[in-house]
Amino acid sequence: MTDQQQADLRHDEVEAGTTTGLASPSVDATDARQNSLWSDAWKDLKRNPLFWIGGLLMLVFLAMALLPQVFARGVDPRECSLSNSQQKPSAGHWFGFDQQGCDYLANVVYGARNSLIIGVLAVLVVLLLGVVVGAIAGFYGGLTDSLLSRITDIFYALPLVLGALVVLRTGTLGRGVTAVAIALALFGWMTAMRLVRSQVIAVKSSDYVAAARAMGASNGRILVRHILPNAIAPVLVYTTITIGVLIAAEATLTFLGVGLQRPAISWGLQIEAGQSLLRTAPHLVLFPSIVLTLTVMAFIMMGDALRDALDPRQRA
Repeated sequence: MTDQQQADLRHDEVEAGTTTGLASPSVDATDARQNSLWSDAWKDLKRNPLFWIGGLLMLVFLAMALLPQVFARGVDPRECSLSNSQQKPSAGHWFGFDQQGCDYLANVVYGARNSLIIGVLAVLVVLLLGVVVGAIAGFYGGLTDSLLSRITDIFYALPLVLGALVVLRTGTLGRGVTAVAIALALFGWMTAMRLVRSQVIAVKSSDYVAAARAMGASNGRILVRHILPNAIAPVLVYTTITIGVLIAAEATLTFLGVGLQRPAISWGLQIEAGQSLLRTAPHLVLFPSIVLTLTVMAFIMMGDALRDALDPRQRA
């Protein structure tokens, strides 16, 4: 067993209380602080209408993506008849029909799946890049911090949609769900990096981090076990809001003709196809736009509620 492994083992023993029969005071203090933070946050969330409205909308759209056949009332979105082309909403077909004579409610419902998958997949890549780069930059500082921060500034020079548009235009990633998500994530991770970096810099000077270091914990263990768990709250808020932003960005890219392509079903494709028929069949733009707006608003409202609940200054 190496010296570092022995140090980590002693650190685990102290944390578990096996060396002295008592838990480490620094660990107890950290756990108590974290429990108090989330307990107070939950109390605030329960009183915040934004939390309940955003959460309810998120559950509805998540269920729509998972069980589209239920919300579409069993109608196949690809079962079309040109005799029904552009028919307006009616009692039997609430959203009417598109230009191909397909039931529009079914198409809008099935469009939720791709939009949500892209938003969630993109934000996972954003978190991976942002947390890793930000944690390394904030923890090690010095030249490492300067180098990673300058790289981040370079990516900041390109706006999210423009950067993703350039990548997708090259055709190297294709135009599928994964390609669009990666293209968006490549130009959407920088804010997460800065959030994590600033939190790591603030937390790494705490007493419990110094105590863990004095007990012989390795840098990796200190970063993963003590620093990141105490720096995650702002990232959670940012992640929730970013899902909504990325869903809107995907619809924008698809509307511009560089995102998803048919035969895929998405709200961006529906808005793009309907915009030329806005005067004669406004429902082709109206319904996917409403659903897209409500989805984005749901994630933003949830993010705002989490921000208010997790910010001690708001509670003060």
